[in-house]
Amino acid sequence: MLAPTALPPASASAAARAGLTFPKGFAWGASTSAYQVEGGATADGRGPSVWDVFSHTSGKTRDGGTGDVAADHYHRSYEDLDLMRDLGLKSYRFSISWPRVLPTGRGTVNAKGLDFYHRLVDGLLARGIIPVITLFHWDTPQALQESGGWENRDCAKWFADYASVVCYSLGDKVQTWLTLNEPKTVVEVGYTAGVHAPGVRDRRVANVAGHHLLLGHGLAVQAFRATGRKGRIGAALNLSPTYPADDSDAARRQTILADGEENRRWLDPVLLGRYPDDWLATQSPDAPVRAAIHDGDLAVIGSKSDLLGVQYYNPAYITATGGRVQKHPTTQASWQEVYPQGLYDLLTRIKRDYGDIPLTITENGMPSVHATDDEDRITLLRDHLTAAHQAIREGVRLEGYHVWSLLDNFEWAEGYTQRWGIVHVDYATQQRTRKASANWYQQVIARNGI
Repeated sequence: MLAPTALPPASASAAARAGLTFPKGFAWGASTSAYQVEGGATADGRGPSVWDVFSHTSGKTRDGGTGDVAADHYHRSYEDLDLMRDLGLKSYRFSISWPRVLPTGRGTVNAKGLDFYHRLVDGLLARGIIPVITLFHWDTPQALQESGGWENRDCAKWFADYASVVCYSLGDKVQTWLTLNEPKTVVEVGYTAGVHAPGVRDRRVANVAGHHLLLGHGLAVQAFRATGRKGRIGAALNLSPTYPADDSDAARRQTILADGEENRRWLDPVLLGRYPDDWLATQSPDAPVRAAIHDGDLAVIGSKSDLLGVQYYNPAYITATGGRVQKHPTTQASWQEVYPQGLYDLLTRIKRDYGDIPLTITENGMPSVHATDDEDRITLLRDHLTAAHQAIREGVRLEGYHVWSLLDNFEWAEGYTQRWGIVHVDYATQQRTRKASANWYQQVIARNGI
């Protein structure tokens, strides 16, 4: 639970006057994920993922959109690399498609799939851009899903085996690794609401999958260490600072519980090696997740992380009955409530409660309905960077910022109806066009500040 901060409102005009300079070497970057941008769904031996199956199931995505082609990054990576170079990016955070490397999730490596990532990494390094690799961004191989997926404890080991292959193969060139992307979203949207792959609607099963995801994280950290490769590894967690919706004691109590679900359930195991007691107390005695937690699991999950990826899109205001209300404007993504000060609260809270771990913002951004004149996105980015700068001034070890996203892409269940990129993609021609936000961000990078 967080109290609202006294940070001054980060309006666009105030931020524009601020003249804020970031620390030397700050890693200005952008993010993508494999299924959202690559396309090439069956190219060069790639196997199907749960998202291939889900998106091809009638009624699961807006207008029937799939990631079959997406932004065709698989075939246009050199064009995109030059685009990144011209923007001046210092860092590029992307994910590896598990079924592109291991078509069935296990067994024989698909050399052509792995070679794509070697070429991509080599292209980044040749352009002076640091590669930041996420090992799992929701694309569980379908073959593993048919063996239980993340409901099956073995999936954590399968993930670690895959991590070992990738980290060993690329680890002489890549120094920064992220295990999981947003396990909370997988649990909440993929296994509880069922509107993301794999489309399960069972909270009890969802919590088991959540534990196995965290176990997979810990085993992947250990697998990375065992390769002997040098570098750093951690997780990328989406976090939402929680606030009471009113001044009642009931709202404050509910906010503490909500913080357990939204944040501490993920932060505590990864950084402290334990689940929060109050979160465990919400699980009934016969809850399957209790049986899923084996002796020694939390020690594995808490294997030392070298950094933490922070993804911030919205706060959570909690009512006296445990519900949620919105108190700030939203974007085209109706769930996204714009509150830049929440990022400041979040970053300073992590330092206060979890120590001085290096942080990097791995996702922050918004969809805009404006094709290229996206001044609304510029305002949002500037305001959030102002909040991040304030956190740095107060001692937070924030090392970098990655805007979501580099390119317009397949936005999961929303198909192609939301455009989150700072670069416009014409899906008919695959032409890339820089938006106003890309030109603004280029200037931010060049002067290392806003």
